[in-house]
Amino acid sequence: MMVEKINQLSLHNIHLPGSTPQKETELAQGMVRVNHLYRSALKIAVAQMEILDEEFATLNDRSPIHHIEYRIKTLDSIVEKLQRRGHEVTIDNIYAYVQDVAGIRIICNYLDDIYYLRSLLTRNESFRVIQEVDYIKTPKPSGYRSLHLIVEVPIVISEGTLHLPVEIQLRTIAMDMWASLEHELRYKSSRAFSDADAKRLRLCSEAVFEVDREMQNIYKGKQAEYEEQEPAGEDAKE
Repeated sequence: MMVEKINQLSLHNIHLPGSTPQKETELAQGMVRVNHLYRSALKIAVAQMEILDEEFATLNDRSPIHHIEYRIKTLDSIVEKLQRRGHEVTIDNIYAYVQDVAGIRIICNYLDDIYYLRSLLTRNESFRVIQEVDYIKTPKPSGYRSLHLIVEVPIVISEGTLHLPVEIQLRTIAMDMWASLEHELRYKSSRAFSDADAKRLRLCSEAVFEVDREMQNIYKGKQAEYEEQEPAGEDAKE
C-alpha cells in the first residue's frame, strides 16, 4: 500500500525576517522548480519500491514491505532546518544542505525485512547510497529507532540527467507506532511534556524492540517448521 503525505506548497505565505520582497519572490519562484525536481526523484524511487513489493507478493506470496509512505518536505520545514543549521535560506542552500526534501518511509513486518531491503537498495545500480545511519542498532537518546538511508536518484530532464538525494527510512510496524505516538505526545499534545515522560517513552521503546525481536523469532520458528515439513509432503506425493 502506498500512502502519499500531501503537503501544500504555500509560496504566497513566504515571509523571511530581514528579507526583501524581491528575495521572497525569487525564493518562491525557485521553490516551484525545487518541488518539481524532488517530486520527480520521489516518483522514481517510489516506483522502484512498488515494483519490488509487487514482485515479492506475486512470486514469493509474502512481501517484506507492509506499506510505504512518501512526502515532499514542507517549505516551513525546509526554512526551519536551514536556519537551525545556520544557513541562509536560498535555493542553492536547499540543494546543498537539505537531503530529505523528498522522503520515503518503508514500514516492514520484521527486523530482518529491514536489512534485507537495505541489501537490495545498496546494490541497486540505479541508486547510490551516500549516507546511512542505523538508529536500530544505536537508538537516539529519545528511544527512536529506524534505519535511514540517503540515496541519489537519477532523473532525466530537458537539460540532461540530474542526481538528487531521497531519504529512505526503514522501520517495523512496532517502531512506526512508537515514533508516531512519541511525536504526538512530545510535539502535538496540549499537556506539558516532562523528563519523566521522556524516560517512560524510552522504556516503551525498549519494550517495543523486545516485541519486534520476539515476533521475528516466532516467524523464524514457523519458517523452520514449514521447511522441515516440505520434503515430507513431496515424498508423500511420490
